[in-house]
Amino acid sequence: MPNTFKQHVYHKLNPGFGNSKWDTLVDYFFATLITLNVIAVVLETVHAVYVTCGTLLQNFEVFSVCVFSVEYMLRLWTCTCDPRYSHPLFGRLRYAVSAGALIDLLAILPFFVPGKKSIDLRFIRILRLARFIRIFKLGRYFTATRVILNVLRSKAAELGMCLMVMGLLIVVASSAMYFVENGAQPDKFPSIPGTMWWCIITLTTVGYGDVFPVTIAGKLLTAVLAVLGIGLFALPTGILASGFAEELHSRKHVEKVCPHCGGEL
Repeated sequence: MPNTFKQHVYHKLNPGFGNSKWDTLVDYFFATLITLNVIAVVLETVHAVYVTCGTLLQNFEVFSVCVFSVEYMLRLWTCTCDPRYSHPLFGRLRYAVSAGALIDLLAILPFFVPGKKSIDLRFIRILRLARFIRIFKLGRYFTATRVILNVLRSKAAELGMCLMVMGLLIVVASSAMYFVENGAQPDKFPSIPGTMWWCIITLTTVGYGDVFPVTIAGKLLTAVLAVLGIGLFALPTGILASGFAEELHSRKHVEKVCPHCGGEL
């Protein structure tokens, strides 16, 4: 009986097992609570709202932490129903350091941190939003997630090469600009690491205008970097676009193949 009850709780907390109305209500309850928590964190930063509804927000935070704490303990208790965490001790330890469990812990940790009045950790609660991925069991969200992960996995080598080229260009350009502009603007270009801010803003064509060259050599170098930035930062976009096109094409082809005989549908 205890094992049956544990499995029942496990199935309720993890999407993909049941499709009853109660399962749907549990999913939407947590999804709504997560959304309201994120909204509450945002509203806490508005002074007028916090002065008027501060007590209400604090009470809601206590209620939410109680619910999420109970959920975390239940997940830690029932995780042994998963074959990956079947061992009663080491399985739970392995589950506790998994990504989902760490997000659950960070969602409630700020409330229990001593001396939290001196350290503002409210922004960590935004991580509750990430739990939508686990709680919502709507098929299209999981399909979209799998597509994104497959694209990133298949294009990891190309994206890594782009990042290496970007990093190399940032180091070379920052070094060159430092030696060109440091004499004229030591406060704007104090060092090579300090110049990297200007380089990144220039390569991404954002151009805040807070740091800019005044020498002729610096202006020429900036012009070259701005042109290179347009093409260089467009490469990852093209790589991802081609990856999505390939992934969607392969999925359409799989859908046209019979999963039983392998023939065309």
